[in-house]
Amino acid sequence: MASKSFKASRSSLSTTSDVSDSIHNKPPLPPTVTFGRRTSSGRYISYSRDDLDSELGSGEFMNYTVHIPPTPDNQPMEGSMDPSISQKVEEQYVSNSLFTGGFNSVTRAHLMDKVIESETSHPQMAGAKGSSCAILGCDAKVMSDERGADILPCECDFKICRDCYLDAVKTGGGICPGCKEPYKALDLDELAVENGRPLPLPPPAGMSKMERRLSLMKSTKSVLMRSQTGDFDHNRWLFETRGTYGYGNAIWPKDGVFGNGKEDDASEPQELVSKPWRPLTRKLKIPAAVLSPYRLLIFVRMVALGLFLEWRVTNKNEDAVWLWGMSVVCEIWFAFSWLLDQLPKLCPINRSTDLNVLKEKFETPSPNNPTGKSDLPGIDIFVSTADPEKEPPLVTANTILSILAADYPVEKLACYVSDDGGALLTFEAMAEAASFANMWVPFCRKHDIEPRNPETYFNLKRDPYKNKVRPDFVKDRRRVKREYDEFKVRINGLPDSIRRRSDAYHAREEIKAMKLQRQNRDDEAVETVKVPKATWMADGTHWPGTWMNPGSEHSKGDHAGIIQVMLKPPSDEPLQSTADDTRLIDLTDVDIRLPLLVYVSREKRPGYDHNKKAGAMNALVRASAIMSNGPFILNLDCDHYIYNSQAMREGMCFMMDRGGDRICYVQFPQRFEGIDPSDRYANHNTVFFDVNMRALDGLQGPVYVGTGCLFRRIALYGFDPPRSKEHHPGCCSCCFSRRKKHVSVATTPEENRALRMGDSDDEEMSLSLLPKRFGNSNFLIDSIPVAEFQGRPLADHPAVKNGRPPGALTIPRELLDASTVAEAISVISCWYEDKTEWGNRVGWIYGSVTEDVVTGYRMHNRGWKSVYCVTKRDAFRGTAPINLTDRLHQVLRWATGSVEIFFSRNNALLASPRMKLLQRVAYLNVGIYPFTSIFLIVYCFLPALSLFSGQFIVQTLNVTFLTYLLVITVTLCMLAVLEIKWSGIELEEWWRNEQFWLIGGTSAHLAAVLQGLLKVIAGIEISFTLTSKSGGDDIDDEYADLYVVKWTSLMIPPITIMMTNLIAIAVAFSRTIYSVLPQWSRLLGGVFFSFWVLAHLYPFAKGLMGRRGRTPTIVFVWSGLIAITISLLWVAISPPSGSTQIGGSFEFP
Repeated sequence: MASKSFKASRSSLSTTSDVSDSIHNKPPLPPTVTFGRRTSSGRYISYSRDDLDSELGSGEFMNYTVHIPPTPDNQPMEGSMDPSISQKVEEQYVSNSLFTGGFNSVTRAHLMDKVIESETSHPQMAGAKGSSCAILGCDAKVMSDERGADILPCECDFKICRDCYLDAVKTGGGICPGCKEPYKALDLDELAVENGRPLPLPPPAGMSKMERRLSLMKSTKSVLMRSQTGDFDHNRWLFETRGTYGYGNAIWPKDGVFGNGKEDDASEPQELVSKPWRPLTRKLKIPAAVLSPYRLLIFVRMVALGLFLEWRVTNKNEDAVWLWGMSVVCEIWFAFSWLLDQLPKLCPINRSTDLNVLKEKFETPSPNNPTGKSDLPGIDIFVSTADPEKEPPLVTANTILSILAADYPVEKLACYVSDDGGALLTFEAMAEAASFANMWVPFCRKHDIEPRNPETYFNLKRDPYKNKVRPDFVKDRRRVKREYDEFKVRINGLPDSIRRRSDAYHAREEIKAMKLQRQNRDDEAVETVKVPKATWMADGTHWPGTWMNPGSEHSKGDHAGIIQVMLKPPSDEPLQSTADDTRLIDLTDVDIRLPLLVYVSREKRPGYDHNKKAGAMNALVRASAIMSNGPFILNLDCDHYIYNSQAMREGMCFMMDRGGDRICYVQFPQRFEGIDPSDRYANHNTVFFDVNMRALDGLQGPVYVGTGCLFRRIALYGFDPPRSKEHHPGCCSCCFSRRKKHVSVATTPEENRALRMGDSDDEEMSLSLLPKRFGNSNFLIDSIPVAEFQGRPLADHPAVKNGRPPGALTIPRELLDASTVAEAISVISCWYEDKTEWGNRVGWIYGSVTEDVVTGYRMHNRGWKSVYCVTKRDAFRGTAPINLTDRLHQVLRWATGSVEIFFSRNNALLASPRMKLLQRVAYLNVGIYPFTSIFLIVYCFLPALSLFSGQFIVQTLNVTFLTYLLVITVTLCMLAVLEIKWSGIELEEWWRNEQFWLIGGTSAHLAAVLQGLLKVIAGIEISFTLTSKSGGDDIDDEYADLYVVKWTSLMIPPITIMMTNLIAIAVAFSRTIYSVLPQWSRLLGGVFFSFWVLAHLYPFAKGLMGRRGRTPTIVFVWSGLIAITISLLWVAISPPSGSTQIGGSFEFP
């Protein structure tokens, strides 16, 4: 197998070299490229020119270059050929190569003949089938274009692969092996490899990639000024720019002045000025008839709580001071907790978007965009998975398919799959998904399919033929459904297929080893040969990631970094299918292009802290910045798919609207499928997503909840928002300007003016400090201003500040080459983040199991705003654990992260002045709410203690106490009704949330507090396992997991509370009946509160019962214990004949 080897060691990317180069304005040294062959066992045999030179002795020769000026007899050969052809060939080679590398290892590109067992036909996919090379002894594939047609560099149509073509150019004098005539065109990129010279990085010499991109974006006018002949085209310049030709011109000069060549001398025609500017989004305020009473009730309840607590403190229960004291402390904390939760809800709002305006502004022909090509910015979508056993590959594959079929410009979309487990199963499942996307994505585009997740679509219970007007829809759907069923069979059969393949190759390797041993030892006894049992890929080579039988450098925590371009970047123009295409369905006039799809598994080595999901996301941020550099990032969990194909357009409405450059992220609500109809454990969490998050949207924005979030890339990089208010001198500095202090902002380059990063000191951040923040990749650093510029809103209104000119993003993207992917391999290595600010200020923040909340908090703390986007059709849908134990463990992880936040520097009490007051209160509540569990458990035991002791929390149930209780309860219920009114949730959902608040508060939250304290005090780290996404054992029952009872220690406190309250009710009732002077008021008070506790714990008790007819043994054990306990108490309570004392000599406290 042909391969490339990139000698990009850590030393070549050291801080010293990079800093010195940047100081002296020298371009960074590119990684060198050599060639080699890979054997079936995974070993590399190099035959590069570098090695030959080293054998001859490089010190004996002097390298020099002779530059011959062009003359009529000496014309550069690349001028007669489209220079992009060789770049496309290079990109095709890159997409067919598996890149691996990491710390102290060589970065290699292994050319894959086949990625999966089945054939692949889409020309964008790795391992796509094609013609074979005509050179004898070579079995490689011929170079191909976007449609899969062969690229034949010679007019004789001699079929030749890329490697043989390079050999013909380098060593054969540019002679075609077929017709023996010289090639008419070569390319500089190919000649650069000659003589062992390093292949240059994508930016040309003397100009960085960032500068070239910005120059392209800012010089769209200059491009239009020249016609195809190279002469100045004045007609195009007049029509497509704001140039002026004198009186009568279509663009009027300002104030009758005809201008002196400056851009601002021309003004818009009156028709354009009078045309109303239409915003992309609108705020929909809650009706005053609902919001005003809501706010008034909050104030009334605050006053009532204050008066009630004052009355409780001053009216002590002398008969049971201990009971009174515990209850008062708990009630004060509950009031404080309620205030933290309620105050951020004072300003709820709703928002709406206008997709028609978005299309009109960004995808409609205009003077600045004559062709109407999409001017929308690019989006990089991150999908994270870690364990194919707990996160089934079929679920992840469906998520990938929904992304590839999204309604967004194909050339602006890129999908990155992070496999943190490095499993071949996930790799081949993604390859199968890419292959099936060849049919699924065009089918969705042709028939406007919703949703675009095939598993969900084919399981819809509604009529699939409704509103489908094409006559061939039924036939197409039936064929795609048959193909999807076969796709599922292949996905589900991958584990066995990989195992059988690996066993077969392992047996072959053992036989080879035994034969070799026999040859070396003629008459000696042959010992059993032990060959490491590797995991083998479809092309017959070792998988560089985690093996099924873990080995050295092939385990979950020890493997090389891997990047595979599953689907290479699409062509810039739409690629329409033709009638003669050999496809199962007719896709004539349907765009068959697919977005860029990249498989990424970051390097892992022992001794490094890889920081779980946050570390994986940061690796994707860096890799994507080098490969596609979309200014916006959408992150999804592997089980959250795109349910609304236009969701990204709706999110982009907020980012591209006026003031959108100050929005760090757009958070979408999480919606779930597969939840039981009664939602027993409040899995939908509608109170949080539809009440709390809408309310936060009226402040500084909603919190980041881990998935379904559209980020602005530079906000993830730790920069301050544009036009941020300064609260003290020197708190902000410009990262990319090396100017002196107190210099006017106007001297800062336009593309860097918005890139400011607050520092603790007064010194401004110079170029030499950038590697300390972002690492040693100059390519990554150069991409930052480009992402900032491309993420700006359109400057189509005088009020739009920090905008970009229309049409700036219609330029073609740059093609991928091998050195670019090699750079991406280096930034996902395990050592890259050493001595940088990744995880501290840049990217996802480390140090908490809830890295999502901390990451959002840091952005709000720098002054950014966020937006909550609730779409009419759910944007994304996912799965949630409906099993009681899994649900408790999920809540435990969230609560533990909140405790970590409270004891860290991310505590809202330490927030900067840029964070609004009520936003700070909301974040403070995030860190404090688990501590409510301590007081909640005490309060849940108080009714039982009251019933056992015969006392109550107050001296007597007088009118004052009952009045306060009534007012507090009624106002709470009225607030709930109004919240239901303005949020749109249902009363049952509100009640389920109240129930699970008590279930979680008495179980998972208490454990989270204990674990958090152990981590802070004793330094004991907390480890969590992934929540399983698989279903129950009963395939026929969709909700089989709901009835599975899995014992966990988290169940002990709620069970104890239930039993204690049940026993206390029985004891108190019996004692009151046999009492000489029965005190029914105390009994009713205690029983009322006990029933309040038991009513909240009812779903928990129901979960312990399991399925009807399948009651687990543990329930019978607990029931027996309860029955025995109550029977013994009854015997003790029942008085003997002739005695008036309860229980004879038995006395209660």
